[in-house]
Amino acid sequence: MIKFLDLQKINLKYQQEIEEVLLDTFRSGWYLLGEKTKTFETNLAHYIGSKYAIGVANGLDALRLIFRAYIELGVMKPGDEVIVPANTYIASVLALSDNGLIPVFVEPDTMTYNIDITKIEEKITSRTKAILIVHLQGRIVFSDELKNIAQKHNLKIVEDNAQAIGAEWNNIKSGNLGDAAGFSFYPGKNLGALGDAGAVTTNDKDLFETIRALANYGSNQKYVNIYKGLNSRLDELQSAVLDVKLKYIGHENDTRRLIAKRFISEINNPKIILPENPVNEQEHVWHVFVLRAQKRDELQAYLTEKGIHTIIHYPIPPHKQEAYKEYNHLSFPITEKMHEEVLSLPISSVLEEEEIQAIIEAVNEF
Repeated sequence: MIKFLDLQKINLKYQQEIEEVLLDTFRSGWYLLGEKTKTFETNLAHYIGSKYAIGVANGLDALRLIFRAYIELGVMKPGDEVIVPANTYIASVLALSDNGLIPVFVEPDTMTYNIDITKIEEKITSRTKAILIVHLQGRIVFSDELKNIAQKHNLKIVEDNAQAIGAEWNNIKSGNLGDAAGFSFYPGKNLGALGDAGAVTTNDKDLFETIRALANYGSNQKYVNIYKGLNSRLDELQSAVLDVKLKYIGHENDTRRLIAKRFISEINNPKIILPENPVNEQEHVWHVFVLRAQKRDELQAYLTEKGIHTIIHYPIPPHKQEAYKEYNHLSFPITEKMHEEVLSLPISSVLEEEEIQAIIEAVNEF
């Protein structure tokens, strides 16, 4: 079986370095809020190009903390609206509802799967306070038009950068395009930890300081709590591992780009809709390679028989989830059609040539 993602193999590439830093951290006797986390935060901010980076427990918390901090700073309040793509993972929406904010869904662009920027302005009301953009599947969604819309309506731009670390728009990395960005370092991400982990980046000092306190029980001084905060801290072990792997993220992403290019150029099956490779290849880091097929379930079963493991990202859109019954009546035909047709092929830096060829041949033969 060709694994969808061989995490063991990916991490074993850096085995010696990872084992050394884990042992060093273990022997240090300091496991939270220490030098490993400070170093990773500094290096992450430098890589992204932002002034600040804050390590947190996971990607969902990263987004939750951004919006919570904006509420504490008086920029937003419960009941305010936030534009969000209808085609996204549920975490994007959970971050809003957890803070009493109202998601306003916008359909995706059929070519990029990302939010259709041309449809945003018509959804803006007097209660809209932010646009949450999601760089879905590893592809940046950004434009001068988006910036102009945000400036015109005095809106914050928050990036859900869980899937696109290292992608660039006009030589600016994702995570440094808007006012703040949330990162996930879930093990399966392009930059993956050995457990849950996340981060926030921003150039806003007030936001940085507020998030830093909120993530530590609402405290910026031990036993002095200025907010009703959370416990969402990136630990030293995960920080040490991430700092090792951050050095190699460029190579990891370049390898994914090469494989995606092979898939796009060599898969030739009229039953398959392939994703678009952007003109500027740096805009995509191919966290997942998602094709579409009307007979998606048949294709998945066929590929399984051929020894190729695939995953559906995602079978049910947020507005149709039971958790959000209040939105179940809404209709977003483009989003719903995508969720019925999408299928993700294996793509990673450890796919062997014969595996790549086998995937291409199997899809072509369907």
